[in-house]
Amino acid sequence: ETHYLAGGNVLNVARALIAADKANIQLTFKRAVAIDLAGRDVEEAVRTSVQPKVIDCPHPDKTPLGLDAVAKDGIRLLVKARVTVRANIERLVGGAGEDTIVARVGQGIVSAIGSSPTYKDVLENPDMISRKVLNSGLDAQTGFEIVSIDIADISVAGMGDVANVGAKLETERAEADKKMRQAEAEGRKAMAVAQEQEMRALVQEMNAKVIEARADVPRALAEALRSGNMGAIDFYRLQNIESDTAMRRNIAGEDSRNDI
Repeated sequence: ETHYLAGGNVLNVARALIAADKANIQLTFKRAVAIDLAGRDVEEAVRTSVQPKVIDCPHPDKTPLGLDAVAKDGIRLLVKARVTVRANIERLVGGAGEDTIVARVGQGIVSAIGSSPTYKDVLENPDMISRKVLNSGLDAQTGFEIVSIDIADISVAGMGDVANVGAKLETERAEADKKMRQAEAEGRKAMAVAQEQEMRALVQEMNAKVIEARADVPRALAEALRSGNMGAIDFYRLQNIESDTAMRRNIAGEDSRNDI
């Protein structure tokens, strides 16, 4: 009556107690009531204790292709496993459910394949993965006891699904390095162009200074004549030198044209 008033399923508890007694499973009324009030099907739990159930890992509806794992050599594998579990009556109240079992087994399979040197080792010995995962104690703090883990299917991912993840990563890394080197080359080219422009500006500045210095020559000559530091003969001699130099330059120019 108390269990009924608490919202429990009295008939389900009664059937579970009868089934447990027939199967020689220790199940007290108090524990059966606790399991029922916890929202679990106590009769189903007893049946699962007697006849273990099989859980697909991963769920076919959620991940139809299977678990996605990559070995150390970069080859991508698709794995499907079947986990046989038995209900643990002692841990049903407060223990994790089937989803936790599936998640832990999937994590263990991915980790085991990831630690394999090559994908060939996994294909040759899939039971090695099963043993490694089974010995990891994945059913701790759950309402089930893992009886066995069997690899139902394992295959190399198709080419359309990028089977060789390692090669793809290397290709992407090479492409990234190429783009980085190109960017560095463009940067150096831009710096070279900027430096060339600076040199041209510097040449123009030097030419301007030369022209400015040449403009000071007549003033300096006039000042020298005015102050008596240079005589008229010296001035005429300087003009003769300039005329002679100009003539030599003209002759050199005519010779160059004749050579052409």
